[in-house]
Amino acid sequence: MSSVSPSVVFAPQLKVPATYMRGGTSKGVFFNLDDLPAAAQVAGAYRDALLLRVIGSPDPYGKHTDGMGGATSSTSKTVILSRSDDDSHDVNYLFGQVSIDQPFIDWSGNCGNLTAAVGSFAINNGLVDAARIPENGICEVRIWQQNIGKTILASVPITNGEVQETGDFMLDGVTFPAAEVPIAFVAPVEPDEAVFPTGNIVDTLDVPGEGVFSVTMINSGIPTLFFNAADLGYTGTELQDAINGDSIALARFENLRLHGAVHMGLSPNIEAAKLSQHIPKIAFVSGPQEYTTSSGALINAESIDCHVRALSMGKLHHAMMGTAAVAIGTAAAIPGTLVNLSAGGGMKDAITFGHPSGTLKVGATAICTDAGQWQVEQVVMSRSARVLMEGVVRVPAPETC
Repeated sequence: MSSVSPSVVFAPQLKVPATYMRGGTSKGVFFNLDDLPAAAQVAGAYRDALLLRVIGSPDPYGKHTDGMGGATSSTSKTVILSRSDDDSHDVNYLFGQVSIDQPFIDWSGNCGNLTAAVGSFAINNGLVDAARIPENGICEVRIWQQNIGKTILASVPITNGEVQETGDFMLDGVTFPAAEVPIAFVAPVEPDEAVFPTGNIVDTLDVPGEGVFSVTMINSGIPTLFFNAADLGYTGTELQDAINGDSIALARFENLRLHGAVHMGLSPNIEAAKLSQHIPKIAFVSGPQEYTTSSGALINAESIDCHVRALSMGKLHHAMMGTAAVAIGTAAAIPGTLVNLSAGGGMKDAITFGHPSGTLKVGATAICTDAGQWQVEQVVMSRSARVLMEGVVRVPAPETC
């Protein structure tokens, strides 16, 4: 016999138009701003509550069984897009990194991987003027990244007037081929911004109870802390299980990240730093070495310039975050950074680095001004994207959650 009283009436679920997309090595739920409930079209508690429930967070079981999330940092993501009111851009891109076990969405940074899907969503949803879309060729979608206030250019292939998603481009970390989508992060660091917040290419970070470490602290794509793998007791070729299965190691990385956030001026103190899980990222680097990827592929040392492993939302990423790749490309281009030194040093306009799922090539144009300050003109890499499902997502209204 049911224990629910027949007199109890619950409100029906909302039906919100949405598209589930893969972009790079991430997946997320994409929304057109105009399709959201009116109360969610503005930033605030209602919007956050709605999107948390869409993803299925917070989930103490860590599974996202009752939502669209995948219970990893790469798959617990939401995107809100709208037509730009600036003639120099086509679309506004707002990214929300959803915590898995906390009722929290971090709006402080970008997702470089999902950037690859922004252009095709914008074209498919009428956010790009038809006059800018060729019948066949490439549509350069001009994206304004609202979280960080930056311009990104996505070169989306078009066939017979429609976005071409199929192709033979393979991206390590993604199982199947798709169409290549080159992404250019334009001036990821503005001329009046500091590439190195502390003013140093390499800093010394003293973390109580952990030790003293050399670290490159860079602000390009996303604020990132680069450590030498050997200084942390690693070879640099580690896969996910070696890190994510070690709770002591994860706690240590988080401690390093929090102290780094304070040192590079992102947070006034450790407690404040805990409120932002998305930034800064923490990574470790090493020279080129032969290794076997998570898929079992053998990568020769001669085919890469260095290794980089990066953590996102407290766990080692299965491949590489797009925004961290921007930081990697920038750091590699500037002589003397730990990334640059791990890749052999000297001037570099592009590197190929190894990550747990394979390799990635990223190029960067960086110049040193007469005043001795580094400026980054752009960082370029190729990704792919495709629509996985489109329609409506059903979700209880926030007041009933």
